[in-house]
Amino acid sequence: MNDKVYLAIDLGAGSGRLLAGRSDLKSLSLEEVHRFDNPGTDLPGGLVWNVLGLYREILHGLKLAVAKYGESIQSLGIDTWGVDFALLDDQGRLLGLPHQYRDSRTDGMEEECERRYGNAKMYYETGIMPFFLNSSHQLLGEAVRDGAALLNASHFVMIPDLLAYWLTGRISVERTNASTTQLFSPITKDWAWDVIEGLGLPRRIFGEVVEPGTPLGGLRKVVAEDLGGDFPVIATTTHDTGAAVTGIPGDGDYAFISSGTWSIIGTELREPILTEEAFRVGWANEQGVEDTTRFLRNISGAWLFQECVRQWRSEGDDSSYAELDALAENAPPFGSLVDPDHDELKAPGGMPERIQALCRDTGQEIPEGKGKILRLVAESVAFKHRIRFDQLREITGKNLNRIHMGGGGIKNELLAQSIATCCGVPVHAGPIEATACGNLITQMVATGDLPDIAAGRELIRSSIPLKIFSPRDPKPWEDNLPRFENLL
Repeated sequence: MNDKVYLAIDLGAGSGRLLAGRSDLKSLSLEEVHRFDNPGTDLPGGLVWNVLGLYREILHGLKLAVAKYGESIQSLGIDTWGVDFALLDDQGRLLGLPHQYRDSRTDGMEEECERRYGNAKMYYETGIMPFFLNSSHQLLGEAVRDGAALLNASHFVMIPDLLAYWLTGRISVERTNASTTQLFSPITKDWAWDVIEGLGLPRRIFGEVVEPGTPLGGLRKVVAEDLGGDFPVIATTTHDTGAAVTGIPGDGDYAFISSGTWSIIGTELREPILTEEAFRVGWANEQGVEDTTRFLRNISGAWLFQECVRQWRSEGDDSSYAELDALAENAPPFGSLVDPDHDELKAPGGMPERIQALCRDTGQEIPEGKGKILRLVAESVAFKHRIRFDQLREITGKNLNRIHMGGGGIKNELLAQSIATCCGVPVHAGPIEATACGNLITQMVATGDLPDIAAGRELIRSSIPLKIFSPRDPKPWEDNLPRFENLL
């Protein structure tokens, strides 16, 4: 039997890739077809994404894929980061470049949400915590400023929906990504209309919601002719966290960690948890594949590491990741610590100095040198995972006896081992390409090549070996945990 090929566009805040998943339905292998940058751009109107440039890169990658795989291509799926969106007019035209979630127009919007509707009430109706990056905060920022794009908008689409629309001509919003907006109901599986109207947002812009695994149609004629081929575009689990959790091959009661710029810890549930306790400690309910709920909490994961490396490289240091990992491994353990989610560490730029300043402000030794700073980052992030892991067990009542960790962050073995020892359970690390794998198996279920997601996870398990990090001596971690808790 010849391999079938499924294409996955995986876009992150920083870079994007087109990958091909080749499968005889007994094994799955991934090949990178095209990689491209996705930098944010700071314009006079704010921080934006160059979605036109992304679309051109995607077309280029698809042309390469068609030339290489031809009629073996079965389908295409797109996943991106959540919360960011585009606005279209009544003729489907883009109304300005989409803003980045770190754009300053959300400043003060948590307070405005409280004034207009109530943050606790919004949580009980959407399952999503108030957070500066939420789509609700971004749209409200446009509304209070009478933003021209919002005033003239007829359609609200998330980033993967926009790209799928340009490829197919169909306007829709996929459910798992819609659930990140804080404007979607996990109970009705539809837009949270009372929240939308209570915030004063225009009801008309929120349209069709489709299930993950929905075929959106073939390519537009002009696109197919340009590429030299045609195939269906499928709305996969289009939120990259949703895709990553779909692609993590766990079973039974386990916690997941989708490890990237954000480290997202949680577990899959059949129903959302919309309690006062869940709201008080900040847990969110996002929609998952096959009608599951991802009960989760964001932690600033590789963000601190990435920003430190970016700063050092801008200063002329070209140390490899392996060299930096070695510096961290050899640095003394349990020096100074920081809360990785501290407000002072949210913005890009000058991260090593920000970390040092935060240590100084909290009366700790100022870490000097790359090794000490990166060791501090790994241990601080691991401690934050411990705090959240304990909360997750308590709120869900589940016996979570292991953690499945997928995504690019598992390449940092110091972090994976630190999480295992700090949390006291084994960490099953893999696959690195969890997001692409989740994208691909959702397509394979949609095309009828797999019966369900469980079969897809079994396919991943049999194709990609996992690395298991077992807990080591827990005493130093337990001794230092109170010191970390005092920083929160």
